Amino acid sequence: MADLGNTIRMRSGRATALGLGAILLWATLASLTVLSGGLPPFQTTAIAFATGGSVIALAAILRGRMRDMLPTPASLALGVYGLFGYHALYFAALRLAPPAEAHLLNSLWALFIVLFAALLPGNKLRINHVLGALLGLTAAALLVWSKGASAAASTSTTLGFGLAIGCALVWSTYSVASRLLAEVPSESLAVSCLVTAALAFVCSSLFETWAHPAGPGAWIALVVLGAGPVGAAFLLWDIGMKQGDASLLGVLAYASPVISTGLLVLLGLAEPTWALGAACALMVGAAVIATRDA
Repeated sequence: MADLGNTIRMRSGRATALGLGAILLWATLASLTVLSGGLPPFQTTAIAFATGGSVIALAAILRGRMRDMLPTPASLALGVYGLFGYHALYFAALRLAPPAEAHLLNSLWALFIVLFAALLPGNKLRINHVLGALLGLTAAALLVWSKGASAAASTSTTLGFGLAIGCALVWSTYSVASRLLAEVPSESLAVSCLVTAALAFVCSSLFETWAHPAGPGAWIALVVLGAGPVGAAFLLWDIGMKQGDASLLGVLAYASPVISTGLLVLLGLAEPTWALGAACALMVGAAVIATRDA
Protein backbone atom coordinates (compact mmCIF):
# COMPACT_ATOMS: atom_id res chain seq x y z
CA MET A 1 0.00 0.00 0.00
CA ALA A 2 2.86 2.36 0.83
CA ASP A 3 4.42 1.74 -2.61
CA LEU A 4 1.08 2.44 -4.30
CA GLY A 5 0.72 5.68 -2.36
CA ASN A 6 4.23 6.77 -3.34
CA THR A 7 3.52 5.99 -6.99
CA ILE A 8 0.33 8.04 -6.93
CA ARG A 9 2.16 10.97 -5.32
CA MET A 10 4.93 10.78 -7.94
CA ARG A 11 2.39 10.84 -10.76
CA SER A 12 0.59 13.74 -9.13
CA GLY A 13 3.89 15.60 -8.75
CA ARG A 14 4.79 15.11 -12.42
CA ALA A 15 1.32 16.19 -13.50
CA THR A 16 1.56 19.32 -11.34
CA ALA A 17 4.97 20.11 -12.89
CA LEU A 18 3.45 19.81 -16.37
CA GLY A 19 0.67 22.16 -15.29
CA LEU A 20 3.35 24.65 -14.21
CA GLY A 21 4.76 24.45 -17.75
CA ALA A 22 1.40 25.61 -19.07
CA ILE A 23 1.41 28.55 -16.64
CA LEU A 24 4.83 29.67 -17.89
CA LEU A 25 3.66 29.46 -21.50
CA TRP A 26 0.58 31.52 -20.65
CA ALA A 27 2.84 34.27 -19.31
CA THR A 28 3.58 35.08 -22.99
CA LEU A 29 -0.10 35.12 -24.04
CA ALA A 30 -0.80 38.84 -23.59
CA SER A 31 2.43 39.96 -25.28
CA LEU A 32 1.96 37.63 -28.25
CA THR A 33 -1.67 38.75 -28.62
CA VAL A 34 -0.62 42.41 -28.75
CA LEU A 35 2.32 41.67 -31.10
CA SER A 36 0.00 39.80 -33.47
CA GLY A 37 -1.59 43.16 -34.29
CA GLY A 38 -5.09 44.52 -34.10
CA LEU A 39 -6.82 41.49 -35.56
CA PRO A 40 -10.51 40.99 -34.69
CA PRO A 41 -11.06 38.73 -31.64
CA PHE A 42 -12.85 35.87 -33.41
CA GLN A 43 -10.30 35.83 -36.23
CA THR A 44 -7.46 35.65 -33.70
CA THR A 45 -9.26 32.81 -31.92
CA ALA A 46 -9.81 30.90 -35.19
CA ILE A 47 -6.18 31.12 -36.33
CA ALA A 48 -4.70 30.38 -32.89
CA PHE A 49 -6.90 27.34 -32.25
CA ALA A 50 -6.46 25.89 -35.74
CA THR A 51 -2.73 25.98 -35.03
CA GLY A 52 -3.06 24.72 -31.45
CA GLY A 53 -5.41 21.88 -32.35
CA SER A 54 -3.04 20.77 -35.10
CA VAL A 55 -0.11 20.76 -32.67
CA ILE A 56 -1.98 18.58 -30.14
CA ALA A 57 -3.19 16.23 -32.90
CA LEU A 58 0.31 15.90 -34.32
CA ALA A 59 1.69 15.10 -30.87
CA ALA A 60 -0.96 12.39 -30.40
CA ILE A 61 -0.23 10.87 -33.81
CA LEU A 62 3.52 10.82 -33.22
CA ARG A 63 2.95 9.06 -29.88
CA GLY A 64 0.62 6.48 -31.48
CA ARG A 65 -2.39 7.73 -29.50
CA MET A 66 -4.82 8.67 -32.27
CA ARG A 67 -7.69 6.83 -30.56
CA ASP A 68 -7.26 9.02 -27.50
CA MET A 69 -8.22 12.08 -29.53
CA LEU A 70 -11.89 11.03 -29.52
CA PRO A 71 -13.71 13.08 -26.86
CA THR A 72 -16.89 12.18 -25.01
CA PRO A 73 -19.94 14.45 -25.53
CA ALA A 74 -19.44 15.90 -22.03
CA SER A 75 -15.71 16.58 -22.50
CA LEU A 76 -16.32 18.15 -25.92
CA ALA A 77 -19.03 20.44 -24.53
CA LEU A 78 -16.82 21.43 -21.60
CA GLY A 79 -13.84 21.95 -23.89
CA VAL A 80 -15.71 24.25 -26.27
CA TYR A 81 -17.17 26.18 -23.31
CA GLY A 82 -13.74 26.73 -21.79
CA LEU A 83 -11.63 27.20 -24.89
CA PHE A 84 -14.00 29.13 -27.13
CA GLY A 85 -15.73 31.08 -24.37
CA TYR A 86 -12.56 32.10 -22.59
CA HIS A 87 -10.50 33.14 -25.60
CA ALA A 88 -13.25 35.01 -27.40
CA LEU A 89 -13.68 37.08 -24.21
CA TYR A 90 -9.92 37.36 -23.63
CA PHE A 91 -8.94 38.61 -27.07
CA ALA A 92 -11.84 41.08 -27.03
CA ALA A 93 -10.77 42.33 -23.58
CA LEU A 94 -7.22 43.01 -24.81
CA ARG A 95 -8.60 44.97 -27.77
CA LEU A 96 -10.91 47.14 -25.63
CA ALA A 97 -8.91 47.74 -22.44
CA PRO A 98 -5.24 48.43 -21.61
CA PRO A 99 -3.57 45.03 -22.04
CA ALA A 100 -1.61 44.88 -18.77
CA GLU A 101 -4.62 45.80 -16.61
CA ALA A 102 -6.98 43.54 -18.56
CA HIS A 103 -4.58 40.61 -18.25
CA LEU A 104 -4.22 41.10 -14.50
CA LEU A 105 -8.00 41.15 -14.06
CA ASN A 106 -8.23 37.99 -16.15
CA SER A 107 -5.60 36.45 -13.89
CA LEU A 108 -8.14 36.29 -11.08
CA TRP A 109 -8.92 32.84 -12.52
CA ALA A 110 -5.97 31.55 -10.51
CA LEU A 111 -7.61 32.62 -7.27
CA PHE A 112 -11.03 31.38 -8.39
CA ILE A 113 -9.49 27.96 -9.04
CA VAL A 114 -8.26 27.83 -5.45
CA LEU A 115 -11.78 28.67 -4.24
CA PHE A 116 -13.66 26.38 -6.62
CA ALA A 117 -11.23 23.49 -6.08
CA ALA A 118 -12.37 23.51 -2.45
CA LEU A 119 -15.75 22.32 -3.73
CA LEU A 120 -14.27 19.18 -5.29
CA PRO A 121 -14.78 15.87 -3.46
CA GLY A 122 -12.31 15.55 -0.59
CA ASN A 123 -11.53 19.29 -0.44
CA LYS A 124 -12.94 22.05 1.72
CA LEU A 125 -13.00 25.86 1.84
CA ARG A 126 -10.82 27.41 4.54
CA ILE A 127 -10.69 30.91 6.03
CA ASN A 128 -7.37 31.64 4.31
CA HIS A 129 -9.06 30.91 0.95
CA VAL A 130 -11.65 33.59 1.71
CA LEU A 131 -9.01 36.10 2.86
CA GLY A 132 -6.99 35.46 -0.29
CA ALA A 133 -10.07 35.98 -2.42
CA LEU A 134 -10.80 39.33 -0.76
CA LEU A 135 -7.21 40.46 -1.31
CA GLY A 136 -7.36 39.42 -4.97
CA LEU A 137 -10.61 41.32 -5.43
CA THR A 138 -8.95 44.37 -3.84
CA ALA A 139 -6.25 44.17 -6.50
CA ALA A 140 -8.90 44.00 -9.22
CA ALA A 141 -10.79 46.96 -7.74
CA LEU A 142 -7.55 48.97 -7.61
CA LEU A 143 -6.93 48.39 -11.32
CA VAL A 144 -10.46 49.32 -12.32
CA TRP A 145 -10.45 52.40 -10.08
CA SER A 146 -7.08 53.64 -11.34
CA LYS A 147 -8.22 53.47 -14.96
CA GLY A 148 -11.76 54.60 -14.28
CA ALA A 149 -10.47 57.72 -12.55
CA SER A 150 -8.22 58.69 -15.46
CA ALA A 151 -9.24 61.03 -18.23
CA ALA A 152 -8.57 58.30 -20.79
CA ALA A 153 -11.24 56.01 -19.35
CA SER A 154 -14.01 55.13 -21.78
CA THR A 155 -16.99 52.86 -22.23
CA SER A 156 -14.81 50.43 -24.20
CA THR A 157 -12.29 50.27 -21.34
CA THR A 158 -15.03 49.49 -18.83
CA LEU A 159 -16.44 46.81 -21.13
CA GLY A 160 -12.95 45.36 -21.60
CA PHE A 161 -12.52 45.09 -17.84
CA GLY A 162 -15.88 43.33 -17.55
CA LEU A 163 -14.89 40.87 -20.27
CA ALA A 164 -11.58 40.19 -18.50
CA ILE A 165 -13.37 39.26 -15.28
CA GLY A 166 -15.73 37.08 -17.35
CA CYS A 167 -12.62 35.33 -18.69
CA ALA A 168 -11.52 34.52 -15.16
CA LEU A 169 -14.87 32.95 -14.29
CA VAL A 170 -15.06 30.89 -17.49
CA TRP A 171 -11.51 29.54 -17.24
CA SER A 172 -11.67 28.71 -13.54
CA THR A 173 -14.96 26.83 -13.82
CA TYR A 174 -13.71 24.98 -16.91
CA SER A 175 -10.44 24.02 -15.21
CA VAL A 176 -12.03 22.72 -12.01
CA ALA A 177 -14.83 20.92 -13.88
CA SER A 178 -12.24 19.10 -16.02
CA ARG A 179 -11.18 17.27 -12.83
CA LEU A 180 -14.58 15.55 -12.93
CA LEU A 181 -13.68 14.13 -16.37
CA ALA A 182 -10.25 12.85 -15.39
CA GLU A 183 -10.79 9.57 -17.27
CA VAL A 184 -10.96 11.35 -20.65
CA PRO A 185 -7.49 11.43 -22.34
CA SER A 186 -5.96 14.89 -22.65
CA GLU A 187 -5.30 14.27 -26.35
CA SER A 188 -9.06 14.71 -26.92
CA LEU A 189 -8.43 18.45 -26.58
CA ALA A 190 -7.30 18.39 -30.21
CA VAL A 191 -10.93 18.00 -31.30
CA SER A 192 -12.13 20.68 -28.86
CA CYS A 193 -9.51 23.07 -30.23
CA LEU A 194 -10.45 22.42 -33.86
CA VAL A 195 -14.18 22.79 -33.11
CA THR A 196 -13.39 26.04 -31.32
CA ALA A 197 -11.45 27.22 -34.38
CA ALA A 198 -14.40 26.37 -36.65
CA LEU A 199 -16.89 28.20 -34.39
CA ALA A 200 -14.61 31.23 -34.21
CA PHE A 201 -14.25 31.26 -38.01
CA VAL A 202 -18.05 31.21 -38.42
CA CYS A 203 -18.45 34.04 -35.89
CA SER A 204 -15.70 36.03 -37.57
CA SER A 205 -17.40 35.61 -40.96
CA LEU A 206 -20.72 36.80 -39.50
CA PHE A 207 -19.60 39.63 -37.24
CA GLU A 208 -16.15 40.79 -38.34
CA THR A 209 -14.23 41.93 -41.37
CA TRP A 210 -11.33 39.56 -41.98
CA ALA A 211 -8.00 41.36 -41.69
CA HIS A 212 -4.52 40.40 -42.82
CA PRO A 213 -1.75 40.31 -40.17
CA ALA A 214 0.50 43.33 -40.55
CA GLY A 215 3.71 41.75 -41.80
CA PRO A 216 5.89 38.72 -41.00
CA GLY A 217 6.27 39.68 -37.33
CA ALA A 218 2.53 39.52 -36.74
CA TRP A 219 2.32 36.14 -38.51
CA ILE A 220 5.17 34.76 -36.40
CA ALA A 221 3.44 35.99 -33.23
CA LEU A 222 0.20 34.29 -34.33
CA VAL A 223 1.90 30.96 -35.06
CA VAL A 224 3.82 30.99 -31.77
CA LEU A 225 0.61 31.98 -29.98
CA GLY A 226 -1.20 28.99 -31.44
CA ALA A 227 1.59 26.47 -30.93
CA GLY A 228 2.58 27.53 -27.40
CA PRO A 229 0.04 29.28 -25.12
CA VAL A 230 -2.91 27.87 -27.08
CA GLY A 231 -1.64 24.45 -28.18
CA ALA A 232 0.98 22.85 -25.96
CA ALA A 233 -0.14 24.77 -22.87
CA PHE A 234 -3.68 23.37 -22.96
CA LEU A 235 -2.40 19.82 -23.18
CA LEU A 236 -0.08 20.38 -20.20
CA TRP A 237 -2.79 22.16 -18.20
CA ASP A 238 -5.34 19.43 -18.80
CA ILE A 239 -2.90 16.82 -17.48
CA GLY A 240 -2.12 18.99 -14.48
CA MET A 241 -5.75 19.66 -13.56
CA LYS A 242 -6.85 16.05 -14.02
CA GLN A 243 -3.95 14.29 -12.33
CA GLY A 244 -2.09 16.94 -10.30
CA ASP A 245 -2.79 19.23 -7.33
CA ALA A 246 -5.50 21.64 -8.53
CA SER A 247 -5.23 23.98 -5.53
CA LEU A 248 -1.44 24.19 -5.78
CA LEU A 249 -1.68 24.94 -9.50
CA GLY A 250 -4.04 27.77 -8.61
CA VAL A 251 -1.28 29.20 -6.42
CA LEU A 252 1.49 28.68 -8.95
CA ALA A 253 -0.65 30.40 -11.58
CA TYR A 254 0.03 33.70 -9.83
CA ALA A 255 3.50 33.61 -11.38
CA SER A 256 1.86 34.13 -14.77
CA PRO A 257 0.42 37.66 -14.31
CA VAL A 258 3.63 38.93 -12.75
CA ILE A 259 5.81 37.54 -15.57
CA SER A 260 3.27 38.58 -18.18
CA THR A 261 3.00 42.14 -16.89
CA GLY A 262 6.79 42.38 -16.76
CA LEU A 263 7.02 41.26 -20.39
CA LEU A 264 4.41 43.80 -21.51
CA VAL A 265 6.30 46.63 -19.79
CA LEU A 266 9.70 45.37 -20.99
CA LEU A 267 8.50 45.19 -24.60
CA GLY A 268 7.00 48.66 -24.39
CA LEU A 269 3.44 47.33 -24.75
CA ALA A 270 2.27 48.71 -21.40
CA GLU A 271 3.13 51.67 -19.18
CA PRO A 272 4.57 50.93 -15.73
CA THR A 273 2.29 52.55 -13.13
CA TRP A 274 2.01 52.44 -9.34
CA ALA A 275 -1.41 50.80 -9.61
CA LEU A 276 -0.02 48.04 -11.84
CA GLY A 277 2.82 47.31 -9.43
CA ALA A 278 0.55 47.40 -6.40
CA ALA A 279 -1.98 45.07 -8.06
CA CYS A 280 0.78 42.56 -8.88
CA ALA A 281 1.96 42.63 -5.26
CA LEU A 282 -1.59 42.23 -3.93
CA MET A 283 -2.29 39.28 -6.22
CA VAL A 284 0.89 37.50 -5.18
CA GLY A 285 -0.02 38.17 -1.55
CA ALA A 286 -3.49 36.76 -2.18
CA ALA A 287 -1.94 33.56 -3.53
CA VAL A 288 0.35 33.18 -0.53
CA ILE A 289 -2.48 33.70 1.94
CA ALA A 290 -5.00 31.55 0.06
CA THR A 291 -2.78 28.48 0.04
CA ARG A 292 -0.47 28.64 3.01
CA ASP A 293 -1.58 25.11 3.83
CA ALA A 294 -1.61 23.82 0.20
